[in-house]
Amino acid sequence: MRTRTKVLAATAVSLGVAAAAATVGVATGSDHRPLEGEDLERATTAALRYTGEGTMVESEVGDAGASYEVEIRLDDGSVVEVRLDERFRVTGSSADDDAGETEDD
Repeated sequence: MRTRTKVLAATAVSLGVAAAAATVGVATGSDHRPLEGEDLERATTAALRYTGEGTMVESEVGDAGASYEVEIRLDDGSVVEVRLDERFRVTGSSADDDAGETEDD
């Protein structure tokens, strides 16, 4: 009986730690994963085709309804975040600046 109690207690503690870690990850946005390989190449190509110019500066597996997000620095220095679906089709974009102004397409 004691062993069972210890196992249940250890399981409860483990679940609590996992829940806390997930909460911190969501709160800090640290769950964002950069794109790699073919996904990175396809997403960057689609984003650059959409913006017509620029350089990819950051990418990640998307959130807020997008499968992928790619940040493009335009020739004028501004940065645009391009959101893509799972088929690498543009679903929207927004200016990525400190003012937080957005333009959805």
